[in-house]
Amino acid sequence: MKKRNKGGGGGGANWMDTYGDLVTLLLCFFVLLYSISTLDQSKWIMIVKSFNPEAEELSQIADETDPGAPNDVSGAVEAEAFDELYESLKAAVDEANMNSEVELFKGDGYTFITFQDNVFFDGDSSVIKQEGMDVLAQFASIISGVKDSVKEIQVLGHTTQADPVIPNNPENDRVLSSERAARVAAFIQQRTEVTPDKIVPMGYGQFRPVAPFDTPENRAKNRRVELLITKSDAVEHSLEEYYQMMNRTTE
Repeated sequence: MKKRNKGGGGGGANWMDTYGDLVTLLLCFFVLLYSISTLDQSKWIMIVKSFNPEAEELSQIADETDPGAPNDVSGAVEAEAFDELYESLKAAVDEANMNSEVELFKGDGYTFITFQDNVFFDGDSSVIKQEGMDVLAQFASIISGVKDSVKEIQVLGHTTQADPVIPNNPENDRVLSSERAARVAAFIQQRTEVTPDKIVPMGYGQFRPVAPFDTPENRAKNRRVELLITKSDAVEHSLEEYYQMMNRTTE
């Protein structure tokens, strides 16, 4: 009679096969977790369909993209572009060789531009000269590049006191500064992609001087048009505060 083999026929190694299968399954599981770690909607739908291929509709699909949420990447790009606005405008002034007529200042969340009135206007006129149109058209085009990050473009018209002792006629003074600001604002509006509600003209007359009225040279400094371009998330300041900040940067 033939004796049985009590060694089990080598079956003792079967546990290694089971262990190998388990490791393979774990590997597949972690690969699956990694593949959906970004929660891409199309990938998630494919995974759900693989488990239930006969389903006609898929509900509760996770989507990390909120259409109502702001795009952080595009917002960062816009912010960086606004910060470079000053350099672009400065290059345009240098190219036009108008550094003596146009001053630019850059601060935290704003760019401030001062045009001496002879750039835009003759005498007591509010009609923009061709030279002024050329400069404004180029500026409007540059500002269009950051239209989404612009909070407001304030166009500020100023006159000077013609006589060091006698104030100007109030009606003529106010009307002239307001008309000049309005014409500049309208010109920019027609040539930029910034929405009209963000372009605000204001006439200050002689009452926001940057120099005394004592000499012809100082009075000339007060005849000016200014553009205050603020960034959408910037803290708003009064005009006097902007002047103070600009004075600190030039000291």
